[in-house]
Amino acid sequence: MLQISELYIYPIKSLAGIAVKKAQITEKGFEYDRRYLLVDTNNCFLTQREYPQMSQLQPSIENNELRVTHKASNKFITLPLTPLPSTNRAVVVIWDDTCIAEFVSDEADSWFTEVLGINCRLVYMPDDTKRVVDQRYAPENSVTSFSDAYPFLIIGQASLDDLNNRLMDELPMNRFRPNIVFTGGEPFEEDQYGHFTIGDIDFYGVKLCARCVVTTIDQETAKKGKEPLKTLASYRFKNNKILFGQNLVHEGSGEIAIGDEIMVLQENVEDRFIV
Repeated sequence: MLQISELYIYPIKSLAGIAVKKAQITEKGFEYDRRYLLVDTNNCFLTQREYPQMSQLQPSIENNELRVTHKASNKFITLPLTPLPSTNRAVVVIWDDTCIAEFVSDEADSWFTEVLGINCRLVYMPDDTKRVVDQRYAPENSVTSFSDAYPFLIIGQASLDDLNNRLMDELPMNRFRPNIVFTGGEPFEEDQYGHFTIGDIDFYGVKLCARCVVTTIDQETAKKGKEPLKTLASYRFKNNKILFGQNLVHEGSGEIAIGDEIMVLQENVEDRFIV
């Protein structure tokens, strides 16, 4: 049986994730997932790719608020899970997309600038911002938050186990920043998941996830290495991309939880899903 074993949300893009036992699914993906974003002075998005120290900020949800703690100093800031609507808006850039976002507060800007050593500002994606996913791969009504490209990433535990069997030092799942992890099945069988359900919610595998240098950053220390990209390149390389995990879009809303069964209804047979 294919069964959900881990669920993660990432309230602020490129900071550490939060493991949850259950998650609400909204139009944009998991509730609270990547609705916040840090931007530079040009309102362009910031990630661990350039600033690995972002991994040292750990969000948590406490008393219906979002708390972000700097791991080394234990300094923290508390933010609303859903800020009140603001007229202080800007156009922000994330990859090839431009989105309307709301500035959060001067206090937040100062705190993140201090702990990261980057001149930055915190913004939030309001409900009325609709960031459409790449329509070459997904239905035109699919939207996402400040994720790289799609609302969900799924990875099978068997796929990570297969990789770790090839590595000198095993790596944890947090290197790959999935939303949904499952047990059961063969390594990398999620590559071919074209349509599956979890409860009453439909998910569609639309594009294999091309991996970047963030996977080489130790999320506990912010230090970079060569793995797992070096090893993955030896057997998960196609069209000049290193592939690990499947990007998803969805239809429906509701709740999914650890222990829920995944029912695969249709497989992807296009060549781009075969590695």
